[in-house]
Amino acid sequence: MELQFPDVSQLRFSSSCSFLTFFVSSDTPRRPAKKAKPPFLLVNSEKRNSDALKGLQKEANKDLSRILRTEAAVKGIEKKANSKTARNLWPKAVLEALDDAIRNNQWESALKIFGLLRKQHWYQPRCQTYTKLLMMLGKCRQPKQASLLFEFMLSEGLKPTVDVYTSLVSAYGLSGLLDEAFRTLDDMKSVSDCKPDVYTYSILIKCCTKLHRFDLIDHILTEMSYLGIRCCTVTYNTIIDGYGKAEMFELMESSLMDMIENSECLPDIYTLNSFIWAYGNAGQIEKMEEWYDEFQHMGITPDIKTFNILIRSYGKAGMYEKMGMVLEFMRKRFFSPTIVTFNIVIEMFGKGGNIKQMEHFFQVMKHQGLKPNSITYCSLISGYTKAGLIKRVDSIMRQVENSDVVLDTPFFNCAINAYGQSGDVKKMEEIFLTMKERKCKPDSITFATMIEVYNAHGKAKASQKLEMQLYDRNKNSDMEGQESRSQKPNMTWTLEMDNYLIEALVQQVHLGNKIDKLRALLSWNDQTHTIDVEPEVWNSYVESHLKVRQYHRKKIDNYDDLALICGNDQVTR
Repeated sequence: MELQFPDVSQLRFSSSCSFLTFFVSSDTPRRPAKKAKPPFLLVNSEKRNSDALKGLQKEANKDLSRILRTEAAVKGIEKKANSKTARNLWPKAVLEALDDAIRNNQWESALKIFGLLRKQHWYQPRCQTYTKLLMMLGKCRQPKQASLLFEFMLSEGLKPTVDVYTSLVSAYGLSGLLDEAFRTLDDMKSVSDCKPDVYTYSILIKCCTKLHRFDLIDHILTEMSYLGIRCCTVTYNTIIDGYGKAEMFELMESSLMDMIENSECLPDIYTLNSFIWAYGNAGQIEKMEEWYDEFQHMGITPDIKTFNILIRSYGKAGMYEKMGMVLEFMRKRFFSPTIVTFNIVIEMFGKGGNIKQMEHFFQVMKHQGLKPNSITYCSLISGYTKAGLIKRVDSIMRQVENSDVVLDTPFFNCAINAYGQSGDVKKMEEIFLTMKERKCKPDSITFATMIEVYNAHGKAKASQKLEMQLYDRNKNSDMEGQESRSQKPNMTWTLEMDNYLIEALVQQVHLGNKIDKLRALLSWNDQTHTIDVEPEVWNSYVESHLKVRQYHRKKIDNYDDLALICGNDQVTR
């Protein structure tokens, strides 16, 4: 059924859903009136004002021109970085290219450009530059590069600042090296004028929550209290967001109460967004709406990200009418949808099988002058794949070829999966070659998808070849990332070893030693004897054990033992 967008002035809701009264409340704060723009969510097309359309196209052309100039500048400077003679370049060009590479998390390009920067005769080392680079390397999960960069900084005679150390803590922590992060924190404490501050600890807490090490949060908070460092709004928001993403709702709400009791730290828009994301992502729509109302009573006004979260939550729950209400409210209140908004809407309709609406919003997005990105095209391909419309996937691939969109590994994974599911192995292989030509590195999902397709079509040699490539890739990765660690023994882990380990762990359970911290990572289904885990945990395991991909959400023989080991108290043995 085609989605209809109601007139907001005609909406009426029962008292049982007080959340939705926000959309028709007469005392809702309105933004200042702006020059009228053509409506973007009308199903029936209307005649557009030609001047407005020309202005919109002009702005779109400006944005496209800026993007092209940025990409060309980064590539141009990166080429010069390979030259040994480029030592007298224009400072603005080099610095802007470096800033663009950092902002787009292009860590390899950024380090090349930084190497070129250090060769310039006008170069002066600055801690601020190192701070930005370290933060970027943390986001890109490059701890080894961060460590080398820190050594470069020391070799240039710079004295690390609090910001530099904090960035290094972030780089280690976000890469899963918590021991190194805490060791860096200890180094900070030993420097008289470089003591860790509240933001250092807040970032450390963020790293712990991302790694589901919630057992360390109380320890960090205790240390902060001992040092006289008071939590700030950022600290509380980090804790709340971490608990919310792990669906630890009681602790999330308890942290909010602690935040409110601390008169110096009041909830803000980030607190609101964390709460509604947590409940919306878990499918608890009523709780999401209740807390939305609560934050409204606190005087916290939603922003565009809030509405994006609401749209995504309603879409996941299949509540497309409420999705439409949020979109209509945004239009009436002059909240311009962003590319993120359209990507979410396109993704939700694609997953719901509503291809007509998915295509409609894709066209609206382009008419609004927003340039589709790799996420947009990935969602379109996924929607068509689910609907079995492989010919339309061909059309999307042609659009991509004729555009300047920057493609990434997830996009190619999506295309490879589409052609693999359709049985077009030749086309799948062509996409894989194009992926390499575009310098997009295949990941574990790429290899696992192709190996599964090859096995399904009886192509054992091709499957084994990819398995060897993945083995070499993982081996090289281990050698690069674990040089300072002890070498792993040369052995193959077998099913018998799994069973032996499980038996040993069960014995520890009976001695009172359960692995409670795994509760946040595992979801138990006693009826089907299956286990669901967080996507990042599963993908990490599949990367090293490709054959287990077929067992995802399948019944497992050791279910009762594993459930008992990991703290599921309902299981007895």
